[in-house]
Amino acid sequence: MKNKTTVNYFVLLGISNNPYAQVFLFLVFLVIYLQTLLGNVVIMLAIRNDSHLQTPMYFFLFHLSFLDLCYSSVTVPNMLQNILTGKKTISLPGCITQMSFILLMGCTEAFILSAMAYDRYVAVCAPLHYVRIMDKRLCGQLVGGAWLISAFFSLVNTTPVLFLHFCGTNKINGLSCELPSLLALSCTETMVSQMVFLVSVLLLAFLSFSITLVSYIYIIFTILKIQSTAGRHKAFSTCSSHITVMVLYYGAVLFRYLRSSSVPSVSLDRLFSIQYSVLTPMLNPIIYSLNNREVKRALRKILGKMQGKHIS
Repeated sequence: MKNKTTVNYFVLLGISNNPYAQVFLFLVFLVIYLQTLLGNVVIMLAIRNDSHLQTPMYFFLFHLSFLDLCYSSVTVPNMLQNILTGKKTISLPGCITQMSFILLMGCTEAFILSAMAYDRYVAVCAPLHYVRIMDKRLCGQLVGGAWLISAFFSLVNTTPVLFLHFCGTNKINGLSCELPSLLALSCTETMVSQMVFLVSVLLLAFLSFSITLVSYIYIIFTILKIQSTAGRHKAFSTCSSHITVMVLYYGAVLFRYLRSSSVPSVSLDRLFSIQYSVLTPMLNPIIYSLNNREVKRALRKILGKMQGKHIS
């Protein structure tokens, strides 16, 4: 350690070092980010302004869209700046701050998806009691609980990193600062950080995924009991958007963080990191708007108002 320089900034290697590809990458990620902002803001405005969307399902969708906005904004603007300037650097405090927000947003999204799964369970399995069970108080508690648990998760995993010493190489094989990448660059022992991260991820993943899994087991059994094909299709259609979003998110995150370290793959890590931090926030509003008639109607209403104002 005495022969190595202390690191006070990191270099995010990104996707490619080819100078001719930088303009293309900048335009691609800029379009994705603008689409993410536009799509999620429009979804939030539609839910806020349409009286037909004042239900628990859309309450959770509103918060999911807000999360996607935050999640994307934590990583993509810095990525665009690095591509544009060519420096690709981020300070040590900035890197740790970005890492903590990624942990916060990622964990919160997992629990919001679990709350949405429970909401679908009540809607399909106990429709007559849906309004009584999924009242405003419970919905607020579920969202507030998701943020509190995630804040604790982020704090517990960020605090040990503050005491690590970084020296030698400062190159991160990725687009953003994530905990596994930082631990790999530490000059000091990281066993405590690794154990805290592994245990906390397994516990919270088990909790959130169990809620989702049990909810959908009951939903499937309930749908199978419905005799009419139209009834089964209607019940399943209320869950299709959530299932698609959940598979995209959980698949990428679980692969990125729980994959065995004995099977290293920088390319796959970058691919799945892009999927859950860049592509998923863009795709979520598209998935919900394509598969949901109420959202489509609300979006057409907003577009109609905008066109009317433009003409007048």
